[in-house]
Amino acid sequence: MAFPAWSEQHEAFREAVRRFAAEEIRPYAETWQAEGHFPDELFRKAGALGLLGVRFDPAWGGSGLDYWYTVILVEELVRGRDIGCVVGLLVQCEMATSVIHDHGTDALRREWLVPAIRGERIAALGVSEPGGGSDVASLRTSATRAGDDYVIRGSKIFISNGARADFVTLAVRTGGPGPGGVSLVVCPTDAEGFQVSRRLQKVDLHSSDTVELFFDDVRVPRTNLIGEEGRGFRYIMQAFQGERLVLAAMMNAVCRDVMEETFAYMAERRVFGQPIGSMQAWRHRMADWITRLEASEALTYRAADRLADGDPEGELAVSMAKLYGAELIRGLVLDCAQAHGGYGFMADNYVARCSRGLQNWGIGAGSSEVMREIIAKRRMPVASA
Repeated sequence: MAFPAWSEQHEAFREAVRRFAAEEIRPYAETWQAEGHFPDELFRKAGALGLLGVRFDPAWGGSGLDYWYTVILVEELVRGRDIGCVVGLLVQCEMATSVIHDHGTDALRREWLVPAIRGERIAALGVSEPGGGSDVASLRTSATRAGDDYVIRGSKIFISNGARADFVTLAVRTGGPGPGGVSLVVCPTDAEGFQVSRRLQKVDLHSSDTVELFFDDVRVPRTNLIGEEGRGFRYIMQAFQGERLVLAAMMNAVCRDVMEETFAYMAERRVFGQPIGSMQAWRHRMADWITRLEASEALTYRAADRLADGDPEGELAVSMAKLYGAELIRGLVLDCAQAHGGYGFMADNYVARCSRGLQNWGIGAGSSEVMREIIAKRRMPVASA
């Protein structure tokens, strides 16, 4: 297909999200980042506009749209210039709730998904542990059967929305070692034994609460099991496709925003009697980044197309998009900061702020090394011993 094939419906949705970002995020972005928190009310405002259930069934309050709308949602939310806030909202509408929508019982959907789509209950996703991140199959947090309950013991780390969440979509070990022993359960945060151990101090994304969680004999009903016992690893891997698409689109949107900000600066800033933007060295360097950003966006749109069509090649496409985006953002943002000279090192400069914590883009939802392994497995022959 020729993409992006935006329709009038797409553009109307884009305008609604752009207005939301301009009115509800951008005026407060610097304050929220300085305070290390954005208000819970933002979830309810986003929910009222239908932004937290874009791909979900209308039967549960969603809009019944596809991954193209997810891409638009991400591209426009980034205009608010508070990525920590954007991460919090996207955890809510994509990362922590999609498995409940896709595999949960109707009772779980009514109790947890419906109010999450409305922004009335805040969600977190609990997968990573202190002893491992990308190696989901080796997680240790256990859920042992006890009558009609599971008793959960263990800990999770790097959990976005964890300090404010009403529930955690939690990966636990219900069986033996390996992926076949992993299950997913909904864990309410008001359950006895649940504890937010500490809030983690990040290099960037300060408005997003990221925490370590402890589960000390937390009892949850076995009816809180999402899907089938022992199939949690498969559910997580499926959900990762949407999360990786979100991150790829987010990286591209940050890069485009940073680049446009830099071009405006280069047109005004004069050095040795001429604008920086007229100097061939800088023009050619930026031409390279313009080209690479176009390539990254094309990879991301291709991934969205594959995922929207349910194409088996979706995993490969989204892995390529996320890998390429992570490589792109590390180079492009640093070059744009360099173009700002001394201002590119000032805390009140947007481009300078974007240069903090660039390594994180190649870690979340599966590291760049994991992306490379997925690509190699799908495209390279296995060497014989």
